[in-house]
Amino acid sequence: MSTISIVLGENFFKKDPQSSDLGRKIVSKGIIVLDELGFEEFTFKKLAESIESTEASVYRYFKNKHKFLVYLSTYYWSWLEYVIAFETHHFSDAKVKLENIIRIVCHAQDFPDALDLPEVDISKLRSVIDKESDKTYLNRNVDEINSKGLFTGYKSLCSKIAEVVAQIDPKYPYPRALVSMIMEASHQQVFFAQHLPSLTEVSKGKPKRLEEQAADFLNHTVMHSLK
Repeated sequence: MSTISIVLGENFFKKDPQSSDLGRKIVSKGIIVLDELGFEEFTFKKLAESIESTEASVYRYFKNKHKFLVYLSTYYWSWLEYVIAFETHHFSDAKVKLENIIRIVCHAQDFPDALDLPEVDISKLRSVIDKESDKTYLNRNVDEINSKGLFTGYKSLCSKIAEVVAQIDPKYPYPRALVSMIMEASHQQVFFAQHLPSLTEVSKGKPKRLEEQAADFLNHTVMHSLK
């Protein structure tokens, strides 16, 4: 049984969804509906229908669907930061640690049941991140969103991974740029393989899972960049 509790600040919601059964249902079912419909077709009305509630009840928790996506993304990155700490704290070799971090970021390995999130389908949440997370910042309100601290979880995770990069090669001039590339490519390469296969060598036709192939590609690229 999971013991992980992700706590996010009040800027992410109007009412904390973790504070009630309805709120937790909105999050858990919202992930599934968002994954099925995509961000463009997803609405709070459709989500409300799926949980046999009202659209107004969903709006009591979240201002709009973009805020809901930001919440889910931050929830995911906060969970991933915990997983990385749990799974790699025992590695003393920074290179080995970074290789394992990349595998975790790519979901190229299975995680213990103890790292599950309560009432959340991690595979569905990861699918949402793969397809929709770019929309949290690729919009005209990105500066306002950032000023409210809504990207703190993502930036915190990137910063901690950049510290590992610096341990491997203290003179490498672009640790944060390298890490942000890792984070984006970890889901983009899988998406490309599924929908735009001419853009990548990651392929459904190979023996390894797409996530494992993406991890292999990123480890190859990163380790050739670092001394």
